[in-house]
Amino acid sequence: MSIRRRDTLGGRAAVVGIGATEFSKDSGRSELKLAVEAVRAALDDAGLSPTDVDGLVTFTMDTSPEITVAQAAGIGELSFFSRIHYGGGAACATVQQAALAVASGVAEVVVCYRAFNERSGRRFGSGVQHREPSAEGTALGWNLPFGLLTPASWVAMAAQRYLHTYGLTPEAFGHVAVTDRRHAATNPAAYFYEKPITLADHAASRWIVEPLRLLDCCQETDGGQAIVVTSAERARDLPHPPAVIVAAAQGAGRAQEQMTSFYRDDLTGLPEMGVVARQLWRTSGLAPGDIDVGIVYDHFTPYVLMQLEEFGFCKPGEAADFVAADTLPLNTHGGQLGEAYLHGMNGIAEAVRQLRGTSANQIPGAARALVTAGTGVPTSGLILGADG
Repeated sequence: MSIRRRDTLGGRAAVVGIGATEFSKDSGRSELKLAVEAVRAALDDAGLSPTDVDGLVTFTMDTSPEITVAQAAGIGELSFFSRIHYGGGAACATVQQAALAVASGVAEVVVCYRAFNERSGRRFGSGVQHREPSAEGTALGWNLPFGLLTPASWVAMAAQRYLHTYGLTPEAFGHVAVTDRRHAATNPAAYFYEKPITLADHAASRWIVEPLRLLDCCQETDGGQAIVVTSAERARDLPHPPAVIVAAAQGAGRAQEQMTSFYRDDLTGLPEMGVVARQLWRTSGLAPGDIDVGIVYDHFTPYVLMQLEEFGFCKPGEAADFVAADTLPLNTHGGQLGEAYLHGMNGIAEAVRQLRGTSANQIPGAARALVTAGTGVPTSGLILGADG
C-alpha cells in the first residue's frame, strides 16, 4: 500500500502555468466567467493555447462543470476530467490528479481550476442553511442541534482543547494572523494590501466563537485561480522555470468526519494531515529542514499551528513560538487570511512564484516549497521543487 511506502509519482510532472482573476468582494460576473478568465490566464502564462489542453480537474463544490469550462474557454476534446471532494481539502489533490494523468499518459496538459463568488454569492461562513438527507448530513446531525452551525464553531471546539492541553491563551493564534497580514501588506494582489495588523489588533478583534476572534478566520472572496500541469520533459521547453511536483499526497484519518471529528481520542492534532505529511516526506526523501517556504492552509489560525506540528517542524504545543520566531517563511502571499480565500488554490500559485523567483515577498534561493490543503476534512498536500 502506498500509505506505507514511497510512491513513484514524484518528478514526473510539473506546474508550468498559473493564472487568476482579481480578488474582490463583488466580482460582478458569473462563476463560469471567473473560471474561464483564470484558465485562459494560466494558459497564457504557460505559453500554451486552449487547444493544447486535454484534461481538467476541479472541486466537487465548483459550479462550473469541466465540459462547460472547456466549451467556454475554447478547449476541444478531453481525455481526462476529474473532481475532488471535501472542500478546501481538495486543493493540492487537484494537482495530484493532474500529475497522475500526465504521468500515466492519460492526458498531456491538464488545467486545475477553482472559481466562486464566495462573498457576493454563497458564503460558506454563514454555515449550514439546509441539508439534504445523506451520510454527511447524519454526521452533522449530532452537532447542529446544539448550535454548532458554522465552520468557525466546529473549529472552536478543537481550538479550545488545544489551548487547554498546552496551557496557552488565544494570543497563540495571533502570531499566524500577524504573519499572514504582514505578507499581505506587501503583496499588491492581496485584498489586505498595505493593511498589516499587530497582536494588539488581533486581541481587540471581536469574538466569533471563543476562542476564535474575527482575525483568526479567513476572509470570503470572489475570484478564480487556475494551475497548468504537464510532463516534466515538456515543461522545460515552456517560458517559465517549471515547478516540479516532487511529491503529492491525500490523507484521511481514522474516525474522520467533515470538520466535526470530535470523537477521536485527541482533538489537539490533525491526523488526516499526518497521513499527508508522512507520505510527502517518505516519497520526497526530504525533512522539515529542507523546506524553504511553507504555504500552509489557513482558513482558521489554530489549524495552521496543528499542521506545523503534524509535519514535524516543531513539537506539539510549540507551533505558536515557531511562527513568532519566523523560523519558516510562512504564507508569503498573505494566505487566505490576507490575500484571498480561493480554497487554497492561490497558495499553490504562490509556491510556484517562489520557485520562479517572482513572489512579492521573495525568499532568496527558494528551491522547495510545501503546500497544504484544507484541514478538519480529508485533505492533501504537495512538495514543489525547482527543476534541477
